[in-house]
Amino acid sequence: MERTTVPGATCRAAAALAALVAGVALCAGDLLARDFPFGSRTRSVNDLGNQYVPLHAHLWDLLHGRADGGLLVNWQSGYGSSFLPDFGTYLSSPFAPLVALFPRDRIDLAVYAITVLKIASAAAAMAWLLLRLRPGRWWAAALLGASYALCGWTLAADYNPMWLDGLIALPLLCLVGEWALAGRHRIPGVLIVALAWSANFYTAYMATLGAGLVLLVRLSLAAPPRRQALAAAGRAVLTVVLGMGLAAPLLAVVYLGTEHAYPGRLARFHPVPAENLPARLLPATYDYSSPALYVGTTALLLALALPFHRAVPGRVRAGWTALVLLVALSLQWAPTSLVWHAFAVPQGSSYRQSFVLCGLLVIAAWHALSYGPPGLPALGAAGALLALFTVAASRTNLVHAHTWPVLLLGTAGALTGLLLLRRSGQRGQPGRRGRLAVLAVLVLLGAQTGESAASAAVASGLRLKHLDDYAPWGERQRLQAAAIARADGWPRYRTDPGREQTVANDPLAVGGQGAGYYSSLTSDVLTRTLTALGGGWTSGGRGVQSLDNAVTDVLFSVGARVHSPPDPHLTHLPEDTAAPTVTRRDVPPLVTVRGRPDHAAFGSSPYRNQELLLGSRVYTVPRITVRGDDGTPVPGRRVGSGTALTGPSVSARCPAGTQVYLAAPHFSGTARLAGGTESAVPFHYDQGRALAAMEPLGRAPATGQVRIDLVPDRPGRIPPGAVGCLDTARLSTAAARLKATGATSVTVADNTVHAQLPLGSRGLAVLAAPRIAGWRCAAGAGPTRPARGYHGLIAVPLDGTETSLTCTFHPPGLRLGTAVGFASLGALLLLTAATAVRRRRLPTPAPTTPPAPRERVTAAF
Repeated sequence: MERTTVPGATCRAAAALAALVAGVALCAGDLLARDFPFGSRTRSVNDLGNQYVPLHAHLWDLLHGRADGGLLVNWQSGYGSSFLPDFGTYLSSPFAPLVALFPRDRIDLAVYAITVLKIASAAAAMAWLLLRLRPGRWWAAALLGASYALCGWTLAADYNPMWLDGLIALPLLCLVGEWALAGRHRIPGVLIVALAWSANFYTAYMATLGAGLVLLVRLSLAAPPRRQALAAAGRAVLTVVLGMGLAAPLLAVVYLGTEHAYPGRLARFHPVPAENLPARLLPATYDYSSPALYVGTTALLLALALPFHRAVPGRVRAGWTALVLLVALSLQWAPTSLVWHAFAVPQGSSYRQSFVLCGLLVIAAWHALSYGPPGLPALGAAGALLALFTVAASRTNLVHAHTWPVLLLGTAGALTGLLLLRRSGQRGQPGRRGRLAVLAVLVLLGAQTGESAASAAVASGLRLKHLDDYAPWGERQRLQAAAIARADGWPRYRTDPGREQTVANDPLAVGGQGAGYYSSLTSDVLTRTLTALGGGWTSGGRGVQSLDNAVTDVLFSVGARVHSPPDPHLTHLPEDTAAPTVTRRDVPPLVTVRGRPDHAAFGSSPYRNQELLLGSRVYTVPRITVRGDDGTPVPGRRVGSGTALTGPSVSARCPAGTQVYLAAPHFSGTARLAGGTESAVPFHYDQGRALAAMEPLGRAPATGQVRIDLVPDRPGRIPPGAVGCLDTARLSTAAARLKATGATSVTVADNTVHAQLPLGSRGLAVLAAPRIAGWRCAAGAGPTRPARGYHGLIAVPLDGTETSLTCTFHPPGLRLGTAVGFASLGALLLLTAATAVRRRRLPTPAPTTPPAPRERVTAAF
């Protein structure tokens, strides 16, 4: 291998400039788009507002000692969920703890600052790598480092902050490959691998594949003897294995967490039309479902010029060009796409590995520039290819009106800067050459910064048109948090933030202990249990929603429930400035005792399922008639089409004064109790994506005749037992009975629940929390055993002699992962010690001639 070195000061200067350019360009783009925090438009699109910001808010609470739960159990979401898998998936980045430095009500700003810092770090890491791959101009390495950090993948996915750790990981893992080739820095290499895989295993996996391909090209270009090549590859593999072993405590927990998660929607890979690939190479384009390959016009022209650059050795040109082309083709083939995504088709964009190709394009551009700026023939060929790409892209709908001026200005700036740079290297007066070089640098950096800022602004605006968005922390959340804090009585009872959610993870954002929970690791048992009880969900079953129902409040010990006005940001209605209200209910404790529980399985009726879990009959479920717009019965009870298109109704007879509920999981629209004072209630159903929750509509009139007016917004079906009439007096009696026989006191720590039981308790003790894998319980002084399940909840048999109950949670995979982690650490220490001993035993030969100094490249234009 070529053993040239670049002074550390030069690498540091390149890294600092790359980080500065990337950070300034990103912020300038958000300023142009008037995005938060520089304007009134929200950045909280899709999962950023729904998942990531609330999870970072929960991390803030954990770091400040204000969360309900700890690192193992999150008691605020899903009535008690495993938190370590969420931590390993969303919050294990070394940047994440920086949220603690911001005020709690500025959590959106904290996440934005972390996003900018990650992108700047990726730019710095790539600039450092480029100078280690081959010497060259330090400012050029900074320019290309910023191009990589602000690639199209970043601009499309920067609302997903944990993926940005993979953007940083790719150049760092390539650097680890360089160390493996040289046989140096084993411990730092292992630690970098461990850090990358711990920060975000998903994109780290893709970055590891990309770094492996870069290592193979480096080996093929160096063509060392087979033994040396195998030794270098072995060192690289060993480094990755040991690094992943150190990360195993998190990796094993996350892996098994996905095994126990609700499966969500099944997806299939569909390649985009071929012309979409060149379109996404251009600036100021956006599409959620196609590969975002933009790296800046300067880097693109250099990468396209590489095959024609005669100053670059033929093997180098062929090797890097072939790698870029092969990876580009792998994006479009289903088997290789499956390999890139860890053998699981993503539920969303199928091109999440695009950042690897962007990194390879930048590395190819660096090899074109580090051998000297391309000449006119190479630049002409690159310009011709870019023109062909532009013609192909113009036939797609991905190119917008913004694209053309940005592309023209970016191309003019790139060509001008590269030609000036080439002129500065030709013979002439030193002063004139220096001025040309400085001018070239300014033109190239200005073009890159402006083009990236404009592309970021366009991507931000188009993203808001394609994805759901949510308001940042504001007065609504402040009022909700204050109402919850006043009502909170955990663990005596739960306080649910309410059905009128602001985001899917409201309990993490504003506090309380509710059913609401949205994660890729939402447990299967939670989703299925709440669905059987009438709950609704979004995101294919992984976004479980709060259920506004008196019976489930009793079952899950919800003693206080917050009711907020509809969110004006989501409904686009005038803002209701009224403060949230809180309804209170006398509920049993978290641990209750069932004397002779019914072990029959859940059925199709959510009302009967609730009664089964409650142990008492409290509902009347009448026969219903669904009538169309003209008042005639509708066959099959299908609304939103045919004769029931706009104004169908549901008729039933309930006991006077009972609370009327409608459970229509496949209905989308609004429902209102005729003659009642309550406003219309929204239902949301989207096949495979969302299921409508059971909703209260009001009280049955004295006549008992109930009519529910529907306004469907899409075709759907009303089930035969859709109406339930709740006798609140019976429910109060059932709740009092459960309270009288329930635990006399309950204490909850991070992963432990301890309850004192009345003397002589027999039957089954039931903890009002989902029976997720990992719970073990002991009754009295008895042995600790895996918890039993009772209709999805945690249960422990009692024989009448126990007066206490203790349940402890350990995430599946934690013990195995910890064992693997210690084994990897031991192996690393043994290898390091063995290497040190071997080196000490080797004799040091007396030099016969002075060693040749390594080539040093100074920092110059």
